[in-house]
Amino acid sequence: MSAQESIKIQTPSESSAINHTLEKDILWMKKALLLAKQAGEEGEVPVGAIIVKNNTDLAAAYNLREQTGNPIAHAEMLAMQQASKEVGNWRLTDTILYVTLEPCPMCAGAIVQARIPRIVYATADPKAGAAGTLYNILQDERLNHQVDVVSGVCAEESSAVLKSFFKDRR
Repeated sequence: MSAQESIKIQTPSESSAINHTLEKDILWMKKALLLAKQAGEEGEVPVGAIIVKNNTDLAAAYNLREQTGNPIAHAEMLAMQQASKEVGNWRLTDTILYVTLEPCPMCAGAIVQARIPRIVYATADPKAGAAGTLYNILQDERLNHQVDVVSGVCAEESSAVLKSFFKDRR
């Protein structure tokens, strides 16, 4: 199976306002992976996130739970906080969130609340994934906002970074 065949695209509606190429998704995910690696070097679970608007990075973050002692200091949450400050609004419409690990329920809920229209994640999280693995908060039609989801972009590299981090800790 080719790398493109393993990428899973889930769209809640036929008409997506945002049309991006796989090449752009790979470029941004590679940048998020650099953040994830930096997190791992600092003893954090290696997850990186970048929020992009108009093909420009608006915010970038990585996990900081250990350093801050803050249970909500996930890469996605920190990136959304930065992006909201940058645009001066809690609504992050017309943005894309790139994250190296499938969002958890907390992050998925915040993504819906922030009105982010599209996320791209690298590897699934079988223990806490809320973008289609365990739950599908991002596309739950009972909620006020649904998100286009692309999964599997740079999945092997992201998975290897996570596995290496946890192997070194055991």
